[in-house]
Amino acid sequence: MPCFNAQQTVMRAINSIQAQSMTDWELIVVDDGSEDQSANIVADIADKDPRVRLIKKPHEGVVAASNAGFEVSRGTLIARMDADDVSLSTRLEKQCLALANDSNLGAVSCLAHFAGDADTAGGYAHHVNWANQQSNSEQINLNRFIDLPFPHPTIMYRREMVKDYGGYRHGDFPEDYEMILRWISAGASIGKVNEYLYDWHDPPSRLSRNDSRYDMSAFHACKAPHLSQAISHCGLQNRELWIWGAGRPARKCAQALEDAWKPAAGFIDIDPRKIGRFIHGKPVITSAQLPTIDQSIIASYVGTRGAREKIRDELLATGRVEGRDFWICA
Repeated sequence: MPCFNAQQTVMRAINSIQAQSMTDWELIVVDDGSEDQSANIVADIADKDPRVRLIKKPHEGVVAASNAGFEVSRGTLIARMDADDVSLSTRLEKQCLALANDSNLGAVSCLAHFAGDADTAGGYAHHVNWANQQSNSEQINLNRFIDLPFPHPTIMYRREMVKDYGGYRHGDFPEDYEMILRWISAGASIGKVNEYLYDWHDPPSRLSRNDSRYDMSAFHACKAPHLSQAISHCGLQNRELWIWGAGRPARKCAQALEDAWKPAAGFIDIDPRKIGRFIHGKPVITSAQLPTIDQSIIASYVGTRGAREKIRDELLATGRVEGRDFWICA
């Protein structure tokens, strides 16, 4: 549990682990140079409960704190948590059981309640609702290029995942998303316990609100090399790349894939003002003019709410296979 200036919530988070139905655990709280009373609060709890361990270090950020926690951990299974969230009482028990029952899984997540204010943070609430719909390893794998298919602090993973594939890395990207994409690209399978086992809060200090590593361009730059690798693994390097979405936002998001794989042959759109035009020398066509399946890979970058499902249904109706002939990326 990385902790930075969380004096208002860290006791609640620790108490939720102390209340777990499974009692054989250690909780490593890495205080990342907090300037408030966080470290003192954790130290007081640790004095009374030897299962709670406080690690104090200078402020270096969540990547360094998370990796420091892993380095001193002793368990064969590692569960991640944030200092402003709550793990429900059977979280550890049920995630351990899921990993014990399926040796093919390298990690498991769970369903999460959005514990923020849906009126003021509708985007986050929508994301949690979407993530909860990705209920198994196949759906997580298929939808990983849209966004991280689960709130990261809900994950529990086998220790060898970090030893085999590496832990969090520093860079101009969201560290949790990059790590999960890297694990899946390396062949890891990540599942989900389809029960609500976590309360995901939404503080104003959340990194995804305030850090450039979490803006949209960083997400697309992060996913592009992994998407390029996934396409190549299908043996479809000779196909043309077509981008669904001819507007400036979609084109900007798709640029990272063009840089990582190949330039787009053209764009697909529904706007009659764009259809028939050429953008940077590339044609804009309608969905009724799609190139044949064996000629094309289609990547959709339309971010308008509700468009994703319509585009997926339309492409599936043509006989295309998602995750091979087309990819939803926004």
